[in-house]
Amino acid sequence: MKLSAVINQLQSQCPRLSGRILAGINLDTLGGNTSQPLPAAYWAPINDLASGNTAQNVHRQTIRDRFEVALLLDASNPQQALDQLHDLRAELWRALVGFKPGAEYNPIQYDGGELVSFDATRLLYRLRFFAEFQLGRNLPGQPAETWHERELDGLPSLTGVTVRVDAIDPADPNLKKPGPDGRLELTFSGELKQ
Repeated sequence: MKLSAVINQLQSQCPRLSGRILAGINLDTLGGNTSQPLPAAYWAPINDLASGNTAQNVHRQTIRDRFEVALLLDASNPQQALDQLHDLRAELWRALVGFKPGAEYNPIQYDGGELVSFDATRLLYRLRFFAEFQLGRNLPGQPAETWHERELDGLPSLTGVTVRVDAIDPADPNLKKPGPDGRLELTFSGELKQ
């Protein structure tokens, strides 16, 4: 998923975090960062999960792109920090849940959250989200998304078919029964026009 789509959505839809939404996250050093104005949000991809192929003669998989938004709050007043966390979580849900980060994606869904750290100066809370898309195209005219599709695109077009029929009966008594006798009883051809 493109970072810019989610960051732009957060910047435009989260006024309490305006100008304080950053890409990338290092949870080990984040809580000790005293130079960052608070509250602040940090966006980072987590992973992607793939389902098995759902088709037999083409390739189709559902891919779940997962990401997180970590909220860093001033916790010098714990009650105020927890109230602010409640409001900022709701603001993030309004900004992201149901938003489509790209034409190929389903709307974003919330995947849960957790408290990472809470001390006398900082509160760090992580919210996880995901959006799914299909790997493998739906229509032949769309660009190839897999090696198999690319390979199929390189094949020549089917322009015609010739069928030759060797019927089992009547069978030649000099050959093993039952089975074709090696003589063609019927041949026909057809051309395909586009």
